[in-house]
Amino acid sequence: MGSQTVLTKLHQLSEQARKHPHRVFTTLHHLIDIDFLREVYRLTRKDAAAGVDNVTADQYAEHLDANLEDLYHRYKTNRYKAPPVKRVWITKDNKSQRPIGIPAFEDKILQRAIAMLLSAIYEVDFHDFSYGFRAKQSAHGALKSLRDACSKTKVSTIIDADVSKFFDNMPHKEIHDILRKRVNDGKIHRFIGKWLNAGVVENENIHYPDCGSPQGGCISPLIANIFLHHVLDGWFINEVRPRLHGRCFLIRFADDCVPRRRTEVLCTSCSYAA
Repeated sequence: MGSQTVLTKLHQLSEQARKHPHRVFTTLHHLIDIDFLREVYRLTRKDAAAGVDNVTADQYAEHLDANLEDLYHRYKTNRYKAPPVKRVWITKDNKSQRPIGIPAFEDKILQRAIAMLLSAIYEVDFHDFSYGFRAKQSAHGALKSLRDACSKTKVSTIIDADVSKFFDNMPHKEIHDILRKRVNDGKIHRFIGKWLNAGVVENENIHYPDCGSPQGGCISPLIANIFLHHVLDGWFINEVRPRLHGRCFLIRFADDCVPRRRTEVLCTSCSYAA
């Protein structure tokens, strides 16, 4: 059973976003308190590998109240330092390898807390054709929507596009610029900046990419979806669709933190060059 206080906060935030679609939220960080962090801990997976600090979920739970109190104090006083992400490589179906990041367990808690606040707002904004990184959405749902739309509109052209190395190339400045269109809470932005610049550890070496968002954490998939909501979904609705003759639609899907294929599918009933 989830915390009713936390659920109420998120519901009220969603309702504000729904009633005021153009509102820019400037004060969100105060919604995170000890109760909020405890609820986030409950929702966080306990069986994942440990991060760079080698602290497992079981070890963190041994002194849970003290750990959450300390985490909240560091969050509240801006003394929290985001640890670097441990990078490992996984083999895809085609035998190639792709990197995935493993955050520290405590870092996952704080990432998820802020992600829950942002999701309460952006779930109101996201389009129905966006299937990646969202609760109650799935690859099967995206495929069904694609199949149904193709049958209904009798499309003549399907363009299948994949954003190459998307997570590695998202520009940090543009991430913040896009977020400020809806969320301009300085503390939230500082923490997102901490995670974007925390660095990556691989084979005991650490490096600090000047762009991209490490895969594997809770905040990175949401940032990616917010980014694509503006630069791809918004572009299709505002720029592409009005210029096309005939019926057209867009289906976008990207998996959430598991081995995956990131695919954006553009379907139109007329010839279109990407």
